[in-house]
Parts: sequence; structure tokens; C-alpha cells
Amino acid sequence: MWSRRAFLKNSAAMATGAYGFRFGLGRAADIPYQFDGSKFQLAAPEPNPKHGGVARLGIPNRPPHFDIHQSGTFFNIGAQGCMFDNLIRRDPRDGGKTIIPDLAHSWEITKDGKSYTFHLRQGVQFHDDAELTADDVKATFDRIVKPPEGVSIPRSILFRAVSEITARDKYTVEFKLAEPRPIDFMMSALASGWNVIVRKKTLEDNNYNLRKVVVYPGTGPFRSVRRVENEVWVMEKNPNYWNKGLPYLDGIEFYHVLPFSPEMASAILSNRVDYVLATDPVTFRKAKTMPEILTDTHYQSVVHATWTNNKKKPLDDPRVRRALNLALDHRVLVEVVKDVAPMITGGFIYPFSEFATPKEEFEKRLGHQADPTAAIKEAKGLMAAAGYANGINGLDYMVRDIAIFKLWSQAIQAMLRDALNVQCNLRTVVESVWFEDAASGHFDLAIGAIVSTLVDPSDYFNAWYGKNGPQNYSFWDNKEFQALSAQIDREVDPAKRLPLIQQAEAIMEQDPPLLPIAWETIHTVWYSYLKGLRPQGAFGVYDMVREDTFWLDKA
Repeated sequence: MWSRRAFLKNSAAMATGAYGFRFGLGRAADIPYQFDGSKFQLAAPEPNPKHGGVARLGIPNRPPHFDIHQSGTFFNIGAQGCMFDNLIRRDPRDGGKTIIPDLAHSWEITKDGKSYTFHLRQGVQFHDDAELTADDVKATFDRIVKPPEGVSIPRSILFRAVSEITARDKYTVEFKLAEPRPIDFMMSALASGWNVIVRKKTLEDNNYNLRKVVVYPGTGPFRSVRRVENEVWVMEKNPNYWNKGLPYLDGIEFYHVLPFSPEMASAILSNRVDYVLATDPVTFRKAKTMPEILTDTHYQSVVHATWTNNKKKPLDDPRVRRALNLALDHRVLVEVVKDVAPMITGGFIYPFSEFATPKEEFEKRLGHQADPTAAIKEAKGLMAAAGYANGINGLDYMVRDIAIFKLWSQAIQAMLRDALNVQCNLRTVVESVWFEDAASGHFDLAIGAIVSTLVDPSDYFNAWYGKNGPQNYSFWDNKEFQALSAQIDREVDPAKRLPLIQQAEAIMEQDPPLLPIAWETIHTVWYSYLKGLRPQGAFGVYDMVREDTFWLDKA
């Protein structure tokens, strides 16, 4: 299984003449510290791509707000991503396995791994005709690295080692690190699809908070034309796009359909849209029988979970949280949604990654065994020891308004009631309310999903489980875990790092930061006339959202 944890290696030039770094097993010595991509030009993976036409994509675009950097949901970046570029990016032609130039064409990394210098393209324009400069890149990443008061950015945690960002001249920007990190980790963080470049003036004009700014200028291949809430977001081609020849499409229409929904299934099977992602297994199986349709399944960088509010009793007691976790039958929960969404069981670490406990060993643990009897017995003992042998009444269980969460919440409500006499009141809310209430602690239990940027634990251990982590909605703080997590961040030797990760996992089993339900896979479906996309082998859906290589092979 390909893993993005692996070191970057210099790849051979691609068929289109692109330069890039491909993920694969390698040694630190293999990493080129100087890279010249000044002749790089991205093009579609197929020969003789056509220009013209409008693609119809079935993608959710009911965002909780409009600030991509502050977002943690595809409901933002799915439609907004095509309006922006990144400093460096992942290659859409190989499932994002390769890092390629973007607004920066070249870079140098010092031998001590503590300085990264990027050289920007000249003459790149924002949609409001202003020229991109190093000041814009610096302002963008200054906000990401150290968000101002009132701004929360889930990816900030990736750049904790960054001590200074300097615009050395109009087209050169330097990142200085207080302590070295693995080069693959830092380059992966910079290349994240979330870390789009915005104008310094845009940030200044809006007090560095873009949550209420529906459209703000990017440098991307498309620009906004029209948006109808809960219906469609229409984009047109950017005629001044710096990557000459791109985009191929004249425009994109993003139709709002929820993941795994009947509306999404109907839209793709009836050809009202050309492409959907996150469709349900029944629709996926039907699509695979249709010769005019192509399909792919890959892992998604998402955990589905129930958060337990550690600010409230009795959920501040680790014994109660572990009891709740043990009462969940994860196999049954995956079965509950099997015809709605493709899921796999797991714990607190991506189960398909090389960091995870092997499946056969993992399934011997309490709470993950085929027979839940022993887990329920342990859970009842923990509840009694915590003083809740007779159960708990009236927990506020906040449910995100998506089909899988509504199904799961009912199943979990029944499991907790039947096993431990824990009574929950379900409260279903839309995305904006869910994220706002989760961040403010206005819940007892909250079911939803959060994303990570990398498969490396140094990302999500800090963002999801770290004290004050931007997605630590349980407000969990285990000091032993935090100390281990800091060691994991600094350790670059894989042989020494893995035991630390395993120790951290063992802590979370006893003191759960959240109640993991399942880990997601993605079914992508598109018509064969839509070219220029290669999702195979991708990790997540957040790095290939620009659609600049898409083209239509139809009359």
C-alpha cells in the first residue's frame, strides 16, 4: 500500500515534461535539496486534449462559511478550490503521489533542513488583475502558521516548527524552521490543497477573516460567475491563467448534492452531471455495469466519530469515555451504513497506513472483537467504578445532517442505552451549526467527521488529539500523550518512531479522545467522455480540486 509518509524521491520527467518528486521508500540522502522547475508546464495526461465545453460536477457546496483556510470540510474546497493555486501542489495526473511546481517553480532547502526558499513565477495575476508577489505568499502563510485571534485553521499544526517567513524580494519567499522536520513532511504540508494563496490586501481588507466573504480573488484557472445557495455554483475560465493552455474547460457547474444521497445517485445515473464523488455502494455497483461510466475507489483522509465533551461531567472521566467506546459494536456500525457509504473499521490511527496495528492483532482488542460480550462486561465495570452503574440520563447528542450520521446516531443511541443505560437525545443540525457548536462545546456528544492533511500521525495526532488542537472537539488533554506526540514530531528515524506511535495509541485506547466509528473510502464515478482526471491511489479528495486538467471528449 502506497503511503505518503514515505520520503520524496526525484522522479523521472513525466510525459508532458513535468518535473516532480514522487513518494516512495527512500533515504534522506535521496532528497534533492535544490530543484529547478522553471520549464515546468502542466498539461492533461492524455494526448491531444480538447478545449471548450462546460463540465457538470455533482459536489456538495453548502459550506459552513467561505474561508478555505479555516475550513475542515469538502463542502468548501470542493467548489472553491478551482479558483486558487498553491505554492507547490500535488499532481492531479497520478492520484497526487507527486509534488510538482505551482506558483513556485523552483526551490532550495538547506542541508540542515531548517530553511526552505521558493522562487515564484513572475506575471501571475489574481482575478482582480493584481500581480502575485512574495508578500501575498508570506501573508497567506503567516495567517496559517499563526492565526490571529478569532481565526482557527486546522492545518496550522503542520507548521509548528516554522519560526519565520520572509519575503526576500518580490518573487522569493523563505520559510525558516526553529528545528528540522523531515523534508517529505514539510513539503507535503506546503503542497496541501487546503493551503491556497490569497492576496495580502484581501486579508487586510477583511481583518484576516474570510468566513463571510463569498468570493475573493485567487490566481486559479476558474473564477466565480454565479452562486445559488444549496443549488449550483457556476465558474468560468480564467482567460489570464498563468499556465498557458489551461484550463481546457470553458466553465464548470458545481451542482449541490450531498454525499451518499439518493439525489447524488440519480444525478449521475441519469447523466444530469458528469462526475460525482462519495457516492453510495449501491449506485457504485450499478455504475460499474454501465460501459459509458468509469469508477474508482480509494481511501479518504477522514475519521467518522463521536466526540465526547470533556468539559462536562461525567464525560470528563476517562473511565466513562472508555466505557462508551467499548459499548460500540464497530462491525455492526459499518453494516448499518453498508448500502449508503463505504466504510472500514479502525481505532485512532488510519487503519490502512503503515503506522496502524496489524488487523489480526487489532481485532483481538476489547471493543474490536467479533464477540462484544467481554467488551460490554468491561464497560459496565468501568461505569460502576466511575459511579454510574445505573447509567446516565439526558445527554445532548448533536448529529450532523447527513444520512450516515443520522443512521449511526440512532444505532449508537440504542447501543449505549441497551449496554449501559446511557440515554441520549438526538439533535440534528446543518454543517454551519455543527461546526460552530462543536468548537464552542455546545453539546455532550457530537457525531460527524473531520479530515487530516497527511497520513502521518504528526499531522492528526496534533490537530485531532493535541491540547488546543484545531479539531480537538472533545477538548481532550492527556499529558502523557502530549509528551509522546512531541517526541513523534521530532523523531525522523522510522524504527524509533513507530514504537512511540504505538505507545500513543495504547494511551488513547484507555483514555479515548473521541469514539471512533469508522474510516471512509471514496467511490468516484464519472462518464468516460470526461478526461484529465486520475484519482487512482489517492489519499483523500482535498488535493486534486482544481479541475485544470479536465477536458470533454464529446461533440
